[in-house]
Amino acid sequence: MRHPIFARVYEKLSVQMDRAGAAEHRHILAAGLHGRVIEIGVGNGLMFAHYPATVTEVLAIEPEPRLRATALAAARSAPVRVRVVDGLADALPAGDGEFDAAVTALVLCTVPDQRAALAEIRRVLRPGGQFRFLKHVRAEQPGALRRAQQIADATLWPLLLGGCRTSRDTVAAITAAGFALDHLDRFPFPPNGPTSPASPHVRGTATLPGGGTP
Repeated sequence: MRHPIFARVYEKLSVQMDRAGAAEHRHILAAGLHGRVIEIGVGNGLMFAHYPATVTEVLAIEPEPRLRATALAAARSAPVRVRVVDGLADALPAGDGEFDAAVTALVLCTVPDQRAALAEIRRVLRPGGQFRFLKHVRAEQPGALRRAQQIADATLWPLLLGGCRTSRDTVAAITAAGFALDHLDRFPFPPNGPTSPASPHVRGTATLPGGGTP
């Protein structure tokens, strides 16, 4: 899981994205969370600053060594307790039903096996737990942009961007994994262009059936 060149690029790119509006989406993503939270693929830890005081602990999973080191530094100034550990999305270092919520921000495009990752998220959530996600996704309508995504994924895009794939229908994958979709916002990012294979974004909340509202 070492991607040293991508990690250096992402550290700079993610800050630029936050300035362009991603920080507001992160803040909305974390609003109202409480209890124990697992965040998968934390990157350089930009979500940490947005967790509310009602969160008692964040278990932060990051497999890339350089990004994990940066996340460890970010955890020290986080407003809540954050424990950063090595781990993979398809083999989370946590027990069944341990968490009240799971968070993924801009990561489900890079996991090698999205279905396995979502199964693991389901496993570690308690019944009624929430899954909150921020993600670029497959273009909603067939057309030129969706074709551009398919071409990008079949050529250099995954190689240059840490395994990222732009044409995944992540929302469908989340519901197929057994989550009940509560809320979904679709939007282009950056909001004022330019359009790229990674422009279509979603931010949403889903619930694991079997319990009360978190």
